[in-house]
Formats: sequence, C-alpha cells, structure tokens
Amino acid sequence: MKALFPVYCRLLGYFVIALALFIPMIFYMMGGVTDTNLLFYKECAKLLMMLGALMIIFALTKDENKETEKIRNKAVRNAMFLTVLYVFGGMLYRVAIGDIVNIDSSSFLIFLFLNVLCLEFGIKKAGVDRLFKHERR
Repeated sequence: MKALFPVYCRLLGYFVIALALFIPMIFYMMGGVTDTNLLFYKECAKLLMMLGALMIIFALTKDENKETEKIRNKAVRNAMFLTVLYVFGGMLYRVAIGDIVNIDSSSFLIFLFLNVLCLEFGIKKAGVDRLFKHERR
C-alpha cells in the first residue's frame, strides 16, 4: 500500500487526534455540551479521530522505501486480525452477560487505532533492525 500524503501529515494526524480528544472537554467546561448535543460532539470526535488515524496511516515516512510499504501492509493485516478478536471478544462478553441493548459502534475506529499502533511499531522495529544489521558489519 503506497502512501498518499506528505510527511508532515503524520504529525498533523496526531494533532487532529489530540484535538478530537480535548475539544469536547473544553466545550463541556465552557457549557457548550448539553444532553441534547452530546451525541453530536461524540460522533464528531470519533470522525476526527478516524481522519487523524487515516492521515497517519497514509502519510509518507522520512525514509520511505519498499520495506515501509511492506510494513504498512503487515500493519493492516495485523490490525484486521486484532480488530476481529476485539469485536468477537465484545460479542462473547455481551452474550455472557445477556446484554441485548448495547452494540459496538466503534469497530472501525478501533481498527484504525490498532493499524496506527502496528504501523508505528513496525517502523520502529525496522529502524532498530537496520541499526543492528549495520552495526554487525
């Protein structure tokens, strides 16, 4: 999977996620969040987090190469597997407690966050591997 955005979009993606986390709390302290518009702010925050995660996933790295594309593909594969485990575990938990009212509505957001975590871990691991591979020579 090729990157679509320039390098600065990685940092911008983290900024958008942080903004999505803190803006609703600031609005709440200023009295802007009420019972009637809480769902709106919640969904807007989730949408901003998804946007930020997608910016991180599809942004170029400083030293982009074929290996980084492979890492990005592995991150997607691992995130899909972990998301299925998360959703399945949630389903088992709801069946175990007999909860027929609540459903999971944030599976895609969980997938994106797991994808970002797998991508960051893979990039850092590849950097450490390169460092030790050059050190052995």
